[in-house]
Amino acid sequence: MKSVTSSRSLFVFLTLIFTFSIPFWVVGAMTGSINWLPMNLPTSALMVFCPTIAAVILVYKQDQAEGVKRLLARVFDYKRITHKVWYIPIIFIIPMVGLLSYVILRMMGLPLSGVPTHWLTLPLLFTLFFISAAFEEVGWMGYAIGPMQDRWSALGASFILGCVWGIWHVIPLIEAHHPPVWIAGWFLGTVAARVIIVWVYNNTGKSMFGAIIIHDMLNIIGSFLPNYEASYVPGMTGVLTGITAVIVTFLWGYRTLARYRYA
Repeated sequence: MKSVTSSRSLFVFLTLIFTFSIPFWVVGAMTGSINWLPMNLPTSALMVFCPTIAAVILVYKQDQAEGVKRLLARVFDYKRITHKVWYIPIIFIIPMVGLLSYVILRMMGLPLSGVPTHWLTLPLLFTLFFISAAFEEVGWMGYAIGPMQDRWSALGASFILGCVWGIWHVIPLIEAHHPPVWIAGWFLGTVAARVIIVWVYNNTGKSMFGAIIIHDMLNIIGSFLPNYEASYVPGMTGVLTGITAVIVTFLWGYRTLARYRYA
């Protein structure tokens, strides 16, 4: 008998996401950026709803309303994180990458003047980005990652999903007028960040809440890094996030990302 995750259709899921995103891309091309949000976000960024919509449709088709309720309830499944030490990487690993990026860029003498976002907006941004991250992760981690890890290793699933995640954002990034070099650096960091998310997910009882917090932190750090529009900023964060993903893979193993080498 097939498991619930193995019977899920990744092709249909991804097709639905990209199809549902097309209207947002069109509107984004016509309207430009959302002025009241940081990071020069285009209107097409509202496509964050699409992964949850796709996942809900497919889970309802398979498991009806009860399956959908179980899926959505996982947004706050923090009780799965039985080893509280994992809150350290959940909360701090991405901010540490951002801080280290800032320090290195300052040491290199690159211009980093002006903080684009005021610190008093942090609670509001945390809430807004938590909501948007939840709508994405219900699809990426709640629906897709299970069958992907069944089919490939944890690292393979992370890499493939990270690439899909990055490609899905390319049109909004172009609409935000980011140059190719900027997008390349951002893409590297995005794929590496998915490895980190899956690493934490697999070590916290498959907690979607933990994945959402890390995703939330990615957006917050992008909002607070000075000169984020300059290509070298996402380039540096991308490289450092990639190094972090390599270290995590070495220490916890590419097959599961959950077997610590020196345990």
